[in-house]
Amino acid sequence: MNSTALLFMGPAALLVILFFFVPVVITLGLSLTDAATATGLSNWKWIGLDNYDQIARGSFTMLIIRNTIFYVLVTLAFNVVVGLGIALLSTHVEAKAGGFFRALWLLPRISPSAVYAIMWVWAAAAPPFGIMNDVLSPVGVAPRDWLNTDPWVIVILVNGFVGASLGMLVFTSAINSIPEDLFRAARVDGASAWQIVRRITLPLIRWPVLFVLVYQTMSLMASYEYILLTTNGGPGLYTTEVWSLWAFHTALSNYYGNLEFGLGAAMAAGLVVIGLVVSFTMLRLFRFDELVSDPRVEIT
Repeated sequence: MNSTALLFMGPAALLVILFFFVPVVITLGLSLTDAATATGLSNWKWIGLDNYDQIARGSFTMLIIRNTIFYVLVTLAFNVVVGLGIALLSTHVEAKAGGFFRALWLLPRISPSAVYAIMWVWAAAAPPFGIMNDVLSPVGVAPRDWLNTDPWVIVILVNGFVGASLGMLVFTSAINSIPEDLFRAARVDGASAWQIVRRITLPLIRWPVLFVLVYQTMSLMASYEYILLTTNGGPGLYTTEVWSLWAFHTALSNYYGNLEFGLGAAMAAGLVVIGLVVSFTMLRLFRFDELVSDPRVEIT
């Protein structure tokens, strides 16, 4: 390989090794121990795959797996559909108006996480408080304490509004990079707005769509910040607990006082393996090799 290329790749490769591969190796090693608050820093022992066996036989493992799958799929759909919709709408209006609209959608992403989560907690508060009750009551939705009665709605909306902004930025950039001549030719040929979107825009942004799908799937599988700040896995026992939050609670913050570092590391290691399998599956499912080839544009 060219030495100049190695020189430029070196810093990035070093960062990946230090902040990804080394932590993964440490996590895998820790997952094979019984390290916990109870064992201290010196009395831990190697226990092999016992932690993984405990996870597999856990009473709540399947519930948390179902929660994680539901959370990832529904939030991912919200992120991609809403992000793509905003990108399409804001690129087909006057440039300043579209830019202002996109800037508004960036506010959740640039707001401090704690402030953003508190705003949602206040908005979802029980009657007679809560903006959501005031807004939805006129359309026939009964006032309620949303965090207790419909916690998944809040969890998905909180994460969805943040995630949609990323898709919006990527899709907007991809749409703006499409040569304007293609759109002019389609309009001259009498193509409708929907035909232009379906036959020109979507085929030409297939690669950005795959990138957002894979990136946000991995991000959602590992994210728990807003769930922690809004429901903390509740209400009740593991109602909105997802795998990454379960690992955090087990290793770093639980109700029993005994932080099980080894068991939490096993949960995190399992998440890494699942993430790799899902990412490779999605790349095969969406035919990555074809996506990075020259797309075919049809106007009918």
